[in-house]
Amino acid sequence: MLSVEDIHVYYGSSHVLQGLSLEHAGGILGIMGRNGAGKTTLARSVMGLVPVKSGRIVVGGADTTNRPPFEIARRGIGYVPQGRQVFPSLTVMEHIEMVARPGRDGWNAERVLDLFPRLGERRKSHANLLSGGEQQMLAIARALLLNPALLLMDEPSEGLAPVVVDLLIDKFAELARTGLRILLIEQNLELTTALAEDILLLDNGRVEARTTASNLKADRQLLERFLGVSQRV
Repeated sequence: MLSVEDIHVYYGSSHVLQGLSLEHAGGILGIMGRNGAGKTTLARSVMGLVPVKSGRIVVGGADTTNRPPFEIARRGIGYVPQGRQVFPSLTVMEHIEMVARPGRDGWNAERVLDLFPRLGERRKSHANLLSGGEQQMLAIARALLLNPALLLMDEPSEGLAPVVVDLLIDKFAELARTGLRILLIEQNLELTTALAEDILLLDNGRVEARTTASNLKADRQLLERFLGVSQRV
């Protein structure tokens, strides 16, 4: 579904992604690393939001390198950006109605409200009045309404209370059981290891290690080197 081949990305003179490569065919793939490792730049590069200087990104068999974001979304990627980026002045239902397509198979307004009943309870509320967890549910629902083959989520647990993170773990596992592929970019070790069996560790704009959830939690050297965790979790 997604192949990233030796991409190089710059912000000005800063070389952020330095030959990063990965492939994601199915299930949940976790991407972890310290702040500044290149995680968000990877997500933005895949979605065409920052230019790739060299290398190639392939989505569903098509070269999407530096294509407009709307074309990449049409190829089958639903994007949940860091910080959620919902529209403050729109209500929950206005967000949903803006994206939903009547009569479309798969994800529709009814189905996303079944997945996140809290959004149904807040359907008339403006997004700026929602809690952080509710905003995250709305951002995920918005992406699902595109009926993607792959859900790309950048730091979905950021700023959320542990009880909300636990809810997200349950919902993401439910989505994975439907066959939806998920690329989970995270710093939250609990969330990532609960969901992703395969985890890529980024450092200095490159994939420096590939491991499993169980190995990562048990490997003190990996935790210290790539996540700054000084003890076993």
